[in-house]
Parts: sequence; C-alpha cells; structure tokens
Amino acid sequence: MTATVHQLGDKRSPSLDPMIALTAADMNAVNAVILDRMQSKVALIPELAGHLIAGGGKRMRPMLTLASAALLDYPGTRHHKLAAAVEFIHTATLLHDDVVDGSGLRRGKRTANLIWGNPASVLVGDFLFSRAFELMVEDGSLKVLRILSHASAVIAEGEVDQLSAQRQVETSEEHYLHIINAKTAELFAAACRISPVVAEGGEEAEEALEAYGRSLGIAFQLVDDAIDYSSDEATMGKGQGDDFRDGKVTLPVILAHARGSSDDRAFWKAAMQGERISDDDLAYATQLINSTGALSDTLERARYYGRRAIDALAPFPAGRAKAALVEAVEFAVARAY
Repeated sequence: MTATVHQLGDKRSPSLDPMIALTAADMNAVNAVILDRMQSKVALIPELAGHLIAGGGKRMRPMLTLASAALLDYPGTRHHKLAAAVEFIHTATLLHDDVVDGSGLRRGKRTANLIWGNPASVLVGDFLFSRAFELMVEDGSLKVLRILSHASAVIAEGEVDQLSAQRQVETSEEHYLHIINAKTAELFAAACRISPVVAEGGEEAEEALEAYGRSLGIAFQLVDDAIDYSSDEATMGKGQGDDFRDGKVTLPVILAHARGSSDDRAFWKAAMQGERISDDDLAYATQLINSTGALSDTLERARYYGRRAIDALAPFPAGRAKAALVEAVEFAVARAY
C-alpha cells in the first residue's frame, strides 16, 4: 500500500488537527500526569520545567503514543503515564540541547538556560529524566522499560555524535542520517512502539509502528534542517540560520558542499568554523543551497521517509486513528512549504 504525501500546490493543507481531536481526552489525562510529576519541594524545578513544558509545543511525541494506542483500540489507561514519560524524556533533551548549543530562543520564547543559567537547566533536565524512569517503573512492564531506556541511551549517543561532527563539513550523508536516526527518530519510534506493547497487539504491530515512528522522525528532522535556510523567527520560533551560525552540519550543507566548486567548499569550511556567519554570508549560503539543489533534494528525502512512514501503516485497517497518523506525516513534511 502506497500513499502520497501532500506536496506544494495541494489545495488542502494537512494539519495535526485530526490527531489532536483523536487524542484530546487522553491528552488531558497525560497533561494531568505531567503537571503532577513535574512538582517538587524545590520551587525552581517546576518553575523552570514549566517554562518549557507549557511553552507552546505540539506534544507530538506523546500524541503519537496515544494515537498508536487508539489505532489498536486499546481501552486501558497505562499509556497515559507512558506518554508523560515520553514527553519528560523529550523535554529533558531539549533543556540539555539548549545548553550545548548556547541557544537563546525556543518556540518563540527565551530558553531556560538564558533565564536561569546552564547549571539549573542541566539539573532540571536530569530531574525530568528521573521522573520519566519513575513512570516507566510504575507501569511494571520490563519490555516498555527496555524500549524507553534504550531510546534514552541512543538519543544521548546521537547528541554526542552530532557534537563530534559539529563544524565537520566533510560529514557524509550516511553518517548524518545515522545521527538524526539516533537523536530524533529514536524517540518517535519508541513513542509509537510502546503502545502495542501495553495493548498486547503483537510483534507485527510493534514493528510496524516502530517503523512508522522512525521514518516520521527522520522526515521531521530533515524538514527542520531545510527550514533553517527558509524560515523566519516569527513562524518557526527560531531565527533563520541558527544552525548555520552554530556550525551545525546538516544535510542541506552536506549536499551543497559536496556539489560546490572549490571556492564554494572553502566558503562552507570557513562558515562551519564560525569565520563566515554574517547576514550576507547566510544569504550566500542560502543561495548555494538552492542553486545546487541541496534544499530541494533534502525535502525530497523527507518526502521519501514520509512515504515510508505511511507505508508502514499498511497492516492496520482504515479508520479515524490511521487517518490521523497518516495526516501527521503529511503535516510534518508540509511544514517546509
């Protein structure tokens, strides 16, 4: 079964609205768990954590856990705590990422590390990781614990791998895909896989939903990479060129560098080393990424992984939950347009 991902020019713009509507009641329960478990006698912890958790994010990863459970007609409530654990893991990684990147803006708001400092952000991130593991243990499933603990380790490995590759413009496309599979797609995959575990949906359902989440996560990250060279701060919650100025070697840069002239490659090397980061340099970088086809090819790869995500849902019958999961992929890809 092959489905077509929406592309530029389609009359209907895909959105997360079907998934939000599908999971609304369950999400209220998840939010209650999040609010309860982010509390602490240390006032700074809920203050700092709440700054990011209540900061306008879509909560896409926990919604995937809930939607995957709906796909399997799961009637229980175990997935509420597990979806909260997924969100805590994600939030912890964001807190740590902003410290590593020295970021000052996330979702259109000042980052926690800019307000409270790096030490507080790191420690509250550690607290949220700990809360996530408490929730996993309370669920009582060793298989769920294994999936989410493994995902946490893989995410950390991916972040370190990306740090090692920072400013290394010769990074291969294969290596870069390995990085984003670890640092981004792994949690998408785990968020989807834990639902068929608690729903006792069987190995085929687990593998299918893991494949869906992984491909969606890769597509999501590739679109984010492209957006950095085409976004504006008001719409994306970050400044255009943040990755460029941070020396992050993303797929558009890798492709543009590989296809460029010797002068172009010299520019990219200097830019990734932080020597060419003015607004004019960003404009030139964006021009190179467009003229070499690097941007369009990055988006084509995102569409490819989007199609893979949708194809992974083939074992499941048509219905409201499946339609919402399909449109979530279409939305993820359409963000670039």
